[in-house]
Amino acid sequence: MPASRPTGAVLPERRIVAFYGHPASRRMGILGEVPPHDMLARLDTEVANWERADPSTPVQPALHLIATVAAADPGRDGLYRNRTSTRIIDNVMTWADRRNAIVFLDIQPGFSTYEAEMERLMPYLRQPHVHLGIDPEFDMPEGSPPGTRIGTTDAREINRIIGILSRIVRENNLPPKVLIVHRFTQRMVTNANQIRPTDEVQVVMHMDGWGPPAQKIATYRDIVAPEPVQFLGFKVFYRNDRRNNGRIMTPEEILNLDPVPMYIHYH
Repeated sequence: MPASRPTGAVLPERRIVAFYGHPASRRMGILGEVPPHDMLARLDTEVANWERADPSTPVQPALHLIATVAAADPGRDGLYRNRTSTRIIDNVMTWADRRNAIVFLDIQPGFSTYEAEMERLMPYLRQPHVHLGIDPEFDMPEGSPPGTRIGTTDAREINRIIGILSRIVRENNLPPKVLIVHRFTQRMVTNANQIRPTDEVQVVMHMDGWGPPAQKIATYRDIVAPEPVQFLGFKVFYRNDRRNNGRIMTPEEILNLDPVPMYIHYH
C-alpha cells in the first residue's frame, strides 16, 4: 500500500456511490433500465441516502459503464466480447457531467485481454475523471466461452494493469486512478496478496455477489475482506437481491460491515 495519500485521490476522503450497467440493455443494470433523467434522479436519491447514513464521509457519485461486454457468441474475431460504441460512452460521459460524477469503464474481456481493451479506451482514460473496472468473472484464459464457467485473473495481470494506469497518470499529470476488481469467489482473483497499488492507482476489491443479506455478508466476510488489497467495495442488486424473499440492504447495514466499504455499486 502506498505510504501516503496522493493529491487529488478520491479514496478515502470520499465514498463512491456508483450506478452500473449499459444504456443499450435493461438487463445489465440500472444504467440502462430506466431513461437517463430518471436514472440520474435515482442516483441523487442514493447519494442522499448515503450522506444521511454517514455524514462524516462525503459522497462521490459515479456512473459505471460496461465498455467491453462479454458475449456468448464468438463474433467475427472469435474473441467473445462486444465493444461499446464511442457514441454510447460519450453519452454516459455527458450524463456524468450533469451530476459532477466520475466515470468507470468496465472490461469483461472474454477471449480478449484487458490490455487490448484498455488501448481502445485510452482517449477516455487520459481524462482526469475516468477510472477503470475489470471483471475476472469474464476473463476466460482456458478457452471456455463466457457464461459456461467463472473466469479468473491473476495478480500478475492486475499489476500490469496498475502499471499501465500509473503511466497514464504520470504522463498526463492526472490525479490517481481508481481500479475496481470484481470478485465473488476465491478463484476469481488468484494471488491477491501480491497485488501492488501505487501512488497513482488506488485498488478496490469489490464484492460482486447477489442474494439475501446473510449470503452477501458471508461472501464479503469470507472472500474479499481477508484479502482487501487496499479498499473494499460492495454491490447492491436492485433485482437479484430480492429473489427468494430477499431484500436490498440499507446503507446503515452496509456501514456495519468490517472493514467498511468505500465503493458502493448499484446494479
